[in-house]
Amino acid sequence: QVQLVESGGGLVQTGDSLRLSCVFSGRTFNMYAMGLFRQATGKEREFVAAISRHGDSTYYADFVKGRFTISRDNNKDTLYLQMNSLKPEDTAVYYCAARSFGSSGNYYSAEAYNYWGQGTQVTVSS
Repeated sequence: QVQLVESGGGLVQTGDSLRLSCVFSGRTFNMYAMGLFRQATGKEREFVAAISRHGDSTYYADFVKGRFTISRDNNKDTLYLQMNSLKPEDTAVYYCAARSFGSSGNYYSAEAYNYWGQGTQVTVSS
């Protein structure tokens, strides 16, 4: 069974940086594309970024382009999200998700992912 454990969230100020980590276990990491989503209080979960199984393709929501960078280390079974120039509107719980090889659906759709982490809170104060 796949398990995902996020860490790295916290309380920061506008303009600060954070790096989220998501440790994968239970299966072979490089067989899974990975995604990151977020959910702010009172809002629906939204796509943030995604990365292919070997890290050669990355995708971003328009609102994080140029500020966030998704990456993975398949030797460490870990996904990363480097978040720079944080804004108060980035405040949310951030979730990593794993998508099995051959799964249908679009990378930006939560329904395309099979496994989810518990989330980590990111709060950006103004």
